Amino acid sequence: MSESRTIQLAPSLLASDFAALGEAVERLQGVVDVYHVDIMDGHFVPNITMGPAIVKALRGHTDAILDVHLMVSDPDRWIDPYREAGADWICFHIEAAPHAQRTISYIRETGARAGVALNPATYVPGIDYFVENGDFILAMSVNPGFGGQKFLPRTLNKVRALRAELAAAGLNEVQIEIDGGVDVGNAAEIVRAGVDILVAGSSVYGAEDPVAAARALQAAAEEGLR
Repeated sequence: MSESRTIQLAPSLLASDFAALGEAVERLQGVVDVYHVDIMDGHFVPNITMGPAIVKALRGHTDAILDVHLMVSDPDRWIDPYREAGADWICFHIEAAPHAQRTISYIRETGARAGVALNPATYVPGIDYFVENGDFILAMSVNPGFGGQKFLPRTLNKVRALRAELAAAGLNEVQIEIDGGVDVGNAAEIVRAGVDILVAGSSVYGAEDPVAAARALQAAAEEGLR
């Protein structure tokens, strides 16, 4: 792996205190430059989380990147509301999008970075076709819907395959993000597999000192570049 790669940590607000989301963002200001915002509709996944009004409120607390992950059954209808609320990156599940390439193109037309998410059991041969106009792939390393789950190690095999497929298609600029069970114990291995963006919820916001936890996780991830 080249040391020129940049590894980003994206703390997941799903693991923070929902009664103090603004404080959760402000607490890590200057420590991270991306916040992961999980949107669940109670249909695609068995949980309900935040709506556009929450994202708009968060936007007022930070200039950092808001990485909005749409775990919803009809992602196309939610692109504009979340973009207008302040989302900088918008990611949707390929399992919920019959015309994924068109969805990616529309997200980019709004000015946001576009990503496609894959559930643990989903692997799409020819994924380069879907992301040739996109920016990143989110590999779920837990089954989506709830925080605090254990990392599924076989996800790393998928990440390696995705990285190889992207390289073969000349799409090295497409980043790979991972979400679920990320901690200091597996961060370096995750980066070595080819991940650029690490989403971490419980290991950051579940810690007694989230700032120290975020810094330790970033350092552990960067060990994967060496």
